[in-house]
Amino acid sequence: MSFINIPRDVSDPFYRYKMERLLSKIEGKGNGIKTVVANLPSVSTSLARPPSYVIKYFGFELGAQTNNNPADDRWIINGAHDSGKLQDQLDGFISKFVLCKKCRNPETDLQCKDGHIFMDCKACGQRSEVDPRSKLSSFILKNQPKKSKKDKSTKKADRKARRQAGKNGEADNHANGDADGDEDARNGGSPGGGDSGSDAANGSGDVEIEAGSDDELTRRINASAREIDADADDAKEVQWSVDTSEEAVKARAKELPDDLKRALVVDDDEEGENGEGGRSAYDELGSWILNVAEEKGGVANVQDVEIFLKAKELGVENKHRTLTVLAQTVFDDGIVKQIEGRKAMLKKMITSEKHEKALLGGTERFVGKQKPNLIPQVSVILMKYYENDLVSEEVLKSWGAKASKKYVDLQTSRKVRKSAEKFMTWLEEADEESSEEE
Repeated sequence: MSFINIPRDVSDPFYRYKMERLLSKIEGKGNGIKTVVANLPSVSTSLARPPSYVIKYFGFELGAQTNNNPADDRWIINGAHDSGKLQDQLDGFISKFVLCKKCRNPETDLQCKDGHIFMDCKACGQRSEVDPRSKLSSFILKNQPKKSKKDKSTKKADRKARRQAGKNGEADNHANGDADGDEDARNGGSPGGGDSGSDAANGSGDVEIEAGSDDELTRRINASAREIDADADDAKEVQWSVDTSEEAVKARAKELPDDLKRALVVDDDEEGENGEGGRSAYDELGSWILNVAEEKGGVANVQDVEIFLKAKELGVENKHRTLTVLAQTVFDDGIVKQIEGRKAMLKKMITSEKHEKALLGGTERFVGKQKPNLIPQVSVILMKYYENDLVSEEVLKSWGAKASKKYVDLQTSRKVRKSAEKFMTWLEEADEESSEEE
């Protein structure tokens, strides 16, 4: 069985939260064709959401009828829908109804109150509201998630025990007080006054513990112990078994084989926008592009519109560092032919010299480390950038003047610029000819 991370754009292979890939089967033909989601219960359990929510979401998004409460556990969507299409729709469900809005962790509970749906995150404690405009929100409000019977019964038992302990304590105190008063009266003492004569005779101010007080003390201790156990159980629910901090992810990534390590690198001259679990929005964008490319059989099949909308969703469509990410993820060995196809998106996102430099830096990393077989084509790549007005002459000259270890090691940087000499020479000569003509 193939397992994937929740959500799929998390690239950490040691990530704690995983689910099965959706398995679907198309049955029937003609008007009776339908899609059976074979492992929906298992996937829903991993998401901690009822299967009816997921299947209903598919129905709303695909405009198809679904069965929301099948007796035979066969979850059906009318029409023919392949697993890849359903998996993409499931990503939308996870983003809207599972992931915490703050830390992007899937460990959340749905709660309905006063016509609103909230997600309580067990990881960071954030309480965020689900978009009430979604069609599924109305369905959830009419079919609210049931509370755990175990939690409800445990809380009820604890409350009953505490009330009973309080009542027993009051009753014992009254009974002991009355009995002690009668005993004192028979011994010639004053009611409720204690055995003062004995204390004086013993030369001590200590008061003896009355009969039955040991039972009362025991009851109070037991009641307190039950409260402590309940608190401990609640604490166990939010304990982490795996450290998912950015530092821990990087440390584990270093232990991976070289072919599994992420090659994506962005410059750090700007404070990063944090994404899921401390990962930057740039990491999220790069991981998403690589994952979609893998699903679609190559990065050339990832559409510019999809990429731009994802960058916009993450709030980095105008950031210069985004160009560093794109240079490393939207091309493959056919970069020379692909640049012109990507120029519309790239020109829309390149708005300053800083953006141009970031594009060159990402390209240097791409050919220098990820695709060293492309180093001999650096001059052609730069020519394509120049011809399509993606990078200006001034920025290109500045970049070619000096090797840098900002994106790659110094030796690799020199190799890349060495390969660019042919283009840089042409650029200089073209500039001189233009000056002479003027």
